[in-house]
Amino acid sequence: MDLAFDFTVNKDNNTITVKREFNAKVSLVWDAYTISEILEQWWAPKPWNAKTKSMDFNEGGHWHYAMCGPAGEQHWAYTTYEIIDFQKMFTGIDSFADENAVINTELPQSKWEVYFKDNVEKTYVTTQISYESLEQLETIIKMGFKKGYTLAMESLDEILINQKKERIKTTNA
Repeated sequence: MDLAFDFTVNKDNNTITVKREFNAKVSLVWDAYTISEILEQWWAPKPWNAKTKSMDFNEGGHWHYAMCGPAGEQHWAYTTYEIIDFQKMFTGIDSFADENAVINTELPQSKWEVYFKDNVEKTYVTTQISYESLEQLETIIKMGFKKGYTLAMESLDEILINQKKERIKTTNA
């Protein structure tokens, strides 16, 4: 089944907008974005994975995590959550950081706005990522963000399929 996917870069307003359809109910998709144990399974593009050091998914809370590579590389990040509207949207500031959650101001920070739209058995997620400057946007693009994020979305599809199967098993047991 082909799921809608649109990745748009707007250099006039320094944004990336990703529109993605998932073949799962909004509750499953929301959990995948907001529970660290599930995020770790898909946030990094394979063969990389994400490792959470700490997470507090509340307004003013954070997610401190590392992207871990197959050769032992670790790239730390820190997201501060700003606004959360349960199963509808959340916003946050995403920053490169170190393992002690010290923000690296030499690298771009981005504001993420993630919107969830329930459509019975499908969920549409629109993510708008804003940067302070065109230079920051172009830095992220050169770092391979589109390819990495696309691969992560494919991993999330697999996880959602498996979660749906598990819920069906549990319901029928």
